[in-house]
Amino acid sequence: MYAIKRSHFNAVIYGGCWVGVFVAVLASGIIYRKAAGFLQIAIDKDISLPVPLGTFPAEIGGWAGKDVPIPETIRLVAGNDDFINRLYANASRNQWVNVYVAYSARPRTMRGHRPQVCFTSAGWVHDRTESSSIRSSHGLEIPCLIHRFYRPEKQNEQVVVLNFYVLNGRCIESEKGFSGFGWRSPNIAGQAARYVAQVQISSLFENSILAAAEEFVDVILDHLPDEGGNVAVAANTYVAMNAVAKGSSQ
Repeated sequence: MYAIKRSHFNAVIYGGCWVGVFVAVLASGIIYRKAAGFLQIAIDKDISLPVPLGTFPAEIGGWAGKDVPIPETIRLVAGNDDFINRLYANASRNQWVNVYVAYSARPRTMRGHRPQVCFTSAGWVHDRTESSSIRSSHGLEIPCLIHRFYRPEKQNEQVVVLNFYVLNGRCIESEKGFSGFGWRSPNIAGQAARYVAQVQISSLFENSILAAAEEFVDVILDHLPDEGGNVAVAANTYVAMNAVAKGSSQ
């Protein structure tokens, strides 16, 4: 009788423990799904700049620009939070360039988006890539890569691409600066200043992209968070709005 009772008691205890484990596993599964859902929402949510890149000036110096649409399929693959793609022409110099600036507050999404991949996917043949640097109109030295591509089937049509990245306000030559494991984690907090921006200026001739880069780079950087997380154009907009408000109240 004692043995039966003890066996029954052990079964109850064992069964109770198993139920407890099952409930714990079930609860952890629910918590996991909720956490995963929250994480997915955080990952999918667009992170906006204080001033959208769409406000980038259409006219800079002697350059006049016009937006060039990007197909929705390409935009989805790129996965950027903001971008501009414009064709600028300088009539006095008889030059034109395409300016593409893409901003992503999730550095991991920018990995793989480099000219050697994107242009070859579009049918271009990679000729060569050279390390270089440009000096902005404000005297800022920017490291960059200059890529050359051609299309043999179109009478050796060529394109020259100047490309660099801005990582949390710091200009870097290539994607190696954010290829480490630490940059693969999602930006759950939605910090606009934790980002990578790709700056790409392309044309038929190298002198065209260098001339445009000299005038454009400072304006581009003013639209992106610096190393302290501040956006120059946002501060200028705030000051201008305050000045207008004070003027209207007088």
